[in-house]
Amino acid sequence: MIEFFEYPLYQRALIATLMIGFINGYSSAFVLLHRSPLKLTALSHSLLPGVAIATWMVGLGLVSAFFGAITAAVSIGLLTILLSRVSKISDDTVLAVLYTGAFALGVMVLQQVGSNQNLNHWLLGNILGLSDLDLWMSFFVGMIAITLVSLFRRSVILNLFDPEVAASLGVRTRILDYTSFVVLILVLITTLQAVGCILAIGMIVTPAAIVRPYVKNPDVLFPLSGFVGALGSSLGLMISLKLEQPAGASIAATLATLFVLSVLSRYLISAKK
Repeated sequence: MIEFFEYPLYQRALIATLMIGFINGYSSAFVLLHRSPLKLTALSHSLLPGVAIATWMVGLGLVSAFFGAITAAVSIGLLTILLSRVSKISDDTVLAVLYTGAFALGVMVLQQVGSNQNLNHWLLGNILGLSDLDLWMSFFVGMIAITLVSLFRRSVILNLFDPEVAASLGVRTRILDYTSFVVLILVLITTLQAVGCILAIGMIVTPAAIVRPYVKNPDVLFPLSGFVGALGSSLGLMISLKLEQPAGASIAATLATLFVLSVLSRYLISAKK
């Protein structure tokens, strides 16, 4: 296993996995406490048409995929808010309809673009194909996301446990919702090339779910989830190299396995008491 990491390609992949895993893990505590996994699922699927349309118009590249993904996610989010207010239908329902339609549109555009564009890397990820530019962009975007999460962490925790007290203390829940939306987009962008649009939700939701049964203090949940995300993702990368499996799928499967083991072990510990 060690011989893999004697090559720059695998060294870069390991660095990317640790960095992206920590960013996703740290942010997953925010997602868990804010109870927004459905929004995350919708946004992850809505990235596909943005990447596909950008590729169709200007060709596949880091910059075009990045801005295409952001445009698609923002458009779906704003359209959800608008249609929900106009129709009086819950935003969860509107979001479910829109992300399904957006994903379908992305598949149709993929057919138009053709298979030579290698868009599977954006669907399922290609962490071994990350360049230095990809790493730097993921780093800076991820730092912005972590900064926002850290700034609004107290407000999220307070609003979760007692919304009335939060409002009386001046917490603006609407701004909090918009901030969570921005954070989700930024984190998804950092994950896009690592595990792709489809598997991204696993990296962003699972780490905090692994840690949560053992942590009572929400403040501890954030950094601990970050470390679990980094370690679990790097373990998934190593397993993928050993078994010659796609890295994105191996990372998602490894994190899911750790979650099941976490829940079962917590249940057994509780049953013995």
